[in-house]
Amino acid sequence: MKKLESNLPFRPRRLRKNDSIRRLVAETHVTKDDLIYPLFVRDGKNLKSEIPSMPGVYHFSPDSILNEIEILLELGLDRTILFGIPNEKDEMGSDCISENGIIQRTAREIKARFPEMYLISDVCMCEYTIHGHCGIVIDNEVHNDTTLNYLQKQSISHVESGIDMVAPSGMMDGMISAIREGLDDAYLEDIPIMSYAAKYSSGFYGPFRDAVESKPEFGDRKQYQMDPSNSREALKEVDLDIAEGADIIMIKPAMAYLDIIRQVKDLSYLPIAAYNVSGEYSMVKAAAEKGWIDEAKVRDELLLCIKRAGADIIITYFAKDFIPQQ
Repeated sequence: MKKLESNLPFRPRRLRKNDSIRRLVAETHVTKDDLIYPLFVRDGKNLKSEIPSMPGVYHFSPDSILNEIEILLELGLDRTILFGIPNEKDEMGSDCISENGIIQRTAREIKARFPEMYLISDVCMCEYTIHGHCGIVIDNEVHNDTTLNYLQKQSISHVESGIDMVAPSGMMDGMISAIREGLDDAYLEDIPIMSYAAKYSSGFYGPFRDAVESKPEFGDRKQYQMDPSNSREALKEVDLDIAEGADIIMIKPAMAYLDIIRQVKDLSYLPIAAYNVSGEYSMVKAAAEKGWIDEAKVRDELLLCIKRAGADIIITYFAKDFIPQQ
């Protein structure tokens, strides 16, 4: 066949010709060092129970979670964020500040056997209260300043049990300064804070709320979590948390808020984390089970786009599945 004449000045396809050249010029990479794997722990013995709305994700008891930690370490995943579900909940979320609370006991057991595992704890009230809200409720309202005292106590208790980093997620005003002051006064000034600085009131949290049994008993969380329509407000929240002493800034959710990740990345010199939340995970799993998508391809593309948007750290339930594909 006669070669067609062409005066094209540029041919970008030259750098897409085969896998080798594509890998050579790839601009963005996701590795295990970008990832944090969430784990759910609840009271019991020899417990490993799949969460129905989150295929492949489990509730563990403090003893059985040790097997999972060993698997993670063998995969090269040495960071996890822990979420606790106590047997007994009350109005004040007492388990979250108890020396024998579910997170405190679990952290001690993990550190005794696997001191190399870096433990992050979610610092919030919703998993521990019977009303399911992220703070102390007074007259059917979440009382901001009373909650700060509990978040301070919870953080100190977690760290004294072996937690390496605290991650407050309740979107209370002033939570970072309160926790930083509490840790410093307890001579725990070396403990970093990863702040859920821009946590949106999102519909993507449904499976997580099933997992930690934290659906609000009344109302919703719109009075303290962010309005999905706002982006400038996110920058204000980030500015405040930086000023209060946060070490890492988090955006949650990730997939539907890539624009926020990018804006915060351009604003802040701190590491940026993004939480690839339960609804984002479960949508991919459900579509894959139907045969509508290629799960591995969609998963990898999703993690890549979160990284490309500007996230330095990705909290994701896909971490275990992603690692063998690297």
